[in-house]
This record gives sequence, C-alpha cells and structure tokens, in this order.
Amino acid sequence: MVTHPGRGLHGQAVEEMGRRIIRGDYPPGSVLHPDKLEEDLGVSKTVVREALRVLASKGLIESRQKRGTTIRPRADWNLLDSDLLRWQGSSAPTDRFLDDLAEVRAIVEPAGARLAAARRTDADLAAIRLALDAMAAAGADADAMVEADLAFHRALLEAAHNELLSRMEVVIEAGLRIRDRIVHGAQHFSDSVPVHRELLRAIEAGDPDAAVSAVESLLTQASQDLAAVQPPDEHDEDAAEHRQE
Repeated sequence: MVTHPGRGLHGQAVEEMGRRIIRGDYPPGSVLHPDKLEEDLGVSKTVVREALRVLASKGLIESRQKRGTTIRPRADWNLLDSDLLRWQGSSAPTDRFLDDLAEVRAIVEPAGARLAAARRTDADLAAIRLALDAMAAAGADADAMVEADLAFHRALLEAAHNELLSRMEVVIEAGLRIRDRIVHGAQHFSDSVPVHRELLRAIEAGDPDAAVSAVESLLTQASQDLAAVQPPDEHDEDAAEHRQE
C-alpha cells in the first residue's frame, strides 16, 4: 500500500481507496469487496470498514443489503470536498478538470478582488504584502513559490470579508496548487510577482475596477503559463490530422 507520512492506517486506507476511485480503477457501479481490500491494502477489517464510512460521507460509495458496497455515479460525488479535489489533481489531472478549475477561478477571484478593494483592513493588507514578499524571495524554489502563491490568494479572499466566498478557498487552493505544481515543476513560467504587485496596489488604493483588471491579467498569465507546459491534447492532434487529410 502507498504510505502517507503522518497519517495512520485508517487515513492511508482512505487516501489509497479514494485515489483509486477518482482514477477510475473502480468505475461507477462496480462492487467493492471488503475482503479483497483488506488483502490489497494489508489492513484489518476495522480499518477498511472505517475507511469505507469516510468515503461514503464524501458521496463516493453506498452500501445496500444484497448489493454490497458500490461506487456511486460521479454526479453524486461531493466534488467540492477538499480531499476529492486533491485526489483529482494528485496524479495526472484531466484537461476537463483543469478547465473547470480555471473557470471557477475566473468567476470567484475577480469578485473577491472587487470586495477586497472595498473592505480590506490594515491586517488584510499586511497579510497580502507578507505573501507577496515571500513570492519575491522564493526565486527558483518551486515549493516556496507555490506556498507563497497560495498564501497570497488565501489572504485575498479573506480580505473580501464574506464568509461564504472565503469558503471557496478550497477550490481556489486546489486549482492553484495543481497549476503551480505543473508550471513551476517544469521551471517554465513568467514572473508572476509584478502582476500580483499590481493587484496589491489596486487593493491598497481601494480601487475595485483596477483590482478586477489586475486579477484578470493574473489569470490570463496563469493560463498561458499552463498551456506552455501542457502536452498537446490527443483529440486536438487527431482533429488537426483529419483536417489536413
């Protein structure tokens, strides 16, 4: 079984089974056999039972008499659950998943920036500045840059002072972490500090329109950096070859 430092056997079982379901190793409608899971994962009946209970709470599985434990349709999954978001992006995220995350960011972050420009406090500005300083200091350290970028956008949403909007942090963080891991891991990316600095200036000035404009520029740059390191989509290549024929 794949080990996850800092987690007990129960947590490791949840992680491994969750990843397998998300990957499609166990497709919707298929039946999970606890005895087989015990053998595959090398854990006890109690660990498997508790892990299945957690996965059921996330909408991934259901247990019924005579039918056993089955994988639920994807439409029933709690896709905004932080673990599901992480599992979807932990291996090779699909283009659909990346596009969905980009669209959510394009909806949420401009609205968050507009509110932040109007509502930010001195403490909010200090948190955003601290994150920006960390981004500037990260240099070529991909891990440090990812964490600093996450801190910046987390502080931005907090500055909007909207409890429901701030809960979108889980989606924004998933999108950022996956995007940053791909882009910074490939060591091929534009310097994002200047556009982040423009966003900070707009929020400091209390200019909502400028804040929205800065976020949109930031998101455009993020999409361009990701496109530069992503392999071409096979379907696009096939379509291009078909047109040439």
